[in-house]
Amino acid sequence: MAIIEGNSIIKSVSGLNKTEKDKIMCFLQGAVYCWCKNNCNQWFSLSDLMGGLNYLWEGTPLFVLWVKHKNNESKDPVIAAGKDAGWLLKETLQLDKRNYSNRKSFKSNEYLYIP
Repeated sequence: MAIIEGNSIIKSVSGLNKTEKDKIMCFLQGAVYCWCKNNCNQWFSLSDLMGGLNYLWEGTPLFVLWVKHKNNESKDPVIAAGKDAGWLLKETLQLDKRNYSNRKSFKSNEYLYIP
């Protein structure tokens, strides 16, 4: 069903091929489903799903985001990759069969599964 409450505008993430994007979105959907199973009725953000702000994504499909920004000599590839991952999470939730609510937190978006 998608994000039914809150801001549902999604920014496109460039610089990924279809396979990379699909793998990231499947990975994020799995993380969301685990969160919803284990933390029912609790809001979550990308940071919650990925274990905080350490961005140790090596060995995960998200690592290509950091590499993309590192190769493009971004001022801060960690922050830029995190923003891309956040947009991909939002797109993943928008395409999901489940319903989610969305709210703006301090520096990120938070989501809540609506059974």
